[in-house]
Amino acid sequence: MAGRDVPLARLTTLGLGGPAERVLVARDEDALVDAVTDADREQRPLLLVGGGSNLVVADDPLPGDVVVVRTAGTTDVDGPERDGRPTVDRTVAAGASWDAVVASAVADGLAGIECLSGIPGATGATPIQNVGAYGQEVADTIVAVRVLDRRTGEVRELPAEACGFAYRDSAFKGRARYVVLAVTFRLPRDERSAPIRYAELAATLGVAVGERVPAAEARDAVLALRRGKGMVLDPGDPDTRSAGSFFTNPILDAEAFAALERRVAERLGADVAPPRHPAGDGRWKSSAAWLIDRAGFGRGHARPGAAISSKHALALTSRGGTTDDLLALAHEVADGVRAAFGVQLHPEPVLVGARWDADRDGRR
Repeated sequence: MAGRDVPLARLTTLGLGGPAERVLVARDEDALVDAVTDADREQRPLLLVGGGSNLVVADDPLPGDVVVVRTAGTTDVDGPERDGRPTVDRTVAAGASWDAVVASAVADGLAGIECLSGIPGATGATPIQNVGAYGQEVADTIVAVRVLDRRTGEVRELPAEACGFAYRDSAFKGRARYVVLAVTFRLPRDERSAPIRYAELAATLGVAVGERVPAAEARDAVLALRRGKGMVLDPGDPDTRSAGSFFTNPILDAEAFAALERRVAERLGADVAPPRHPAGDGRWKSSAAWLIDRAGFGRGHARPGAAISSKHALALTSRGGTTDDLLALAHEVADGVRAAFGVQLHPEPVLVGARWDADRDGRR
């Protein structure tokens, strides 16, 4: 894989991306630190790639270095008791497959990340995006992130409170200062899951929200739900040629949510209300998938080279086209939701060499 003019399409789950000027593979932490330090010293552009599952890369050639993170390894130490239960502080290298980390934790009788099963990509990406699904997010269990500080060249251990975790956000996202080298999770020794918070998952498991089940059962149920939505990578399923959920769920203050309710009533009828979940500080989180569908973009909606997944309205898939084709579809959807409901959707994946124009004012 290492070399020059390597198509980045080979490194992304979307199968999109132009050629990289130079690709390097880092298989241990020292090699990763050296690759980043060398690029910075020579002032070369740098892109780090783990599983490539959260990247939308432009079609044009990408200058500089692409470092593929393939570091591996896990270490455990006993953590403090939590709610009367012993815990383990498990430190995982950035390049480790995230789903393998979840599977290993469940097999070892460690709870707290079982609902994050089936999410593609590498462990080092999880704190950047504060990855979450089915009522869990990695911020629930992360206690520290080991990073390379590109300003100073030092390797540092950042405690969770320094990571700026928020909904699908962190102090790392959109900022180039830190390179994640390893992540430490504090996981209770428990064969049971954390309390099930997500209504759809609770219904699948046949339990009430807040109940706990064997962690292995929670993992199996999450994997089944994700497969049904095309969210588990499968080379034989074109719906999985995506970057997962393309848009984050909108978080609105009380005034903006009231305006959304009025627009929904006008468009869909007085008896229809948009989904809402408390998001703190008087704000509400709604559902991007619900808004997309009600704005008239059903599953399978297509334009040349790209389509909404036939299984999930939030997944935009490449269908033999280009990155420009995918972004044209994304803008069509976002413009349509704004025109219908006055809500601006924002991309969840990282755009590399591609521009997201959020000020299109509905232009197609």
